[in-house]
Amino acid sequence: MFQTAFQANAFQNNAFQIVITPTPNRGLGGDDAWTPEEKKRYKALQKKLRIAEEKRISALKADQELRKQIIADLVDPKTIAKKQKQNKNKVQSNQEVSVDIPSNLANIDRYIANLVTQQQDLQNAVLIRAAKLRLEQELAILDMKRKAELDDEEALLALLL
Repeated sequence: MFQTAFQANAFQNNAFQIVITPTPNRGLGGDDAWTPEEKKRYKALQKKLRIAEEKRISALKADQELRKQIIADLVDPKTIAKKQKQNKNKVQSNQEVSVDIPSNLANIDRYIANLVTQQQDLQNAVLIRAAKLRLEQELAILDMKRKAELDDEEALLALLL
């Protein structure tokens, strides 16, 4: 009775028979929504961000070395006295670095934050455009359905009359 409804070879005997070919990694998810100019701009922003991060790391290391030197000079003033004896003929001024002066590190951090917001703005613009296209497609589908229903109603009216 059910001989034609059931197919004996419909099920797999071995789970390893399933073949899934992975899609190649193309970078960002949904690359088809990105225009070539946007991709180029995004890559340029990534490059600038990477360079800024490297500058930030080097500035942080330089700042740490300067702090270590200042602390070492405060702890052991003998090395300062030796340096002053060597440089007797040179004019020296006592200057202290105030805390209120913004460091290079703060400027780099602001630049990095600006680059990150630019990246987010670019991604948001792509997402908004993709959502707009999706909504336009849905609107076109609904319009076609409405027209089909109108045609059906007109056909029924023509048959009734």
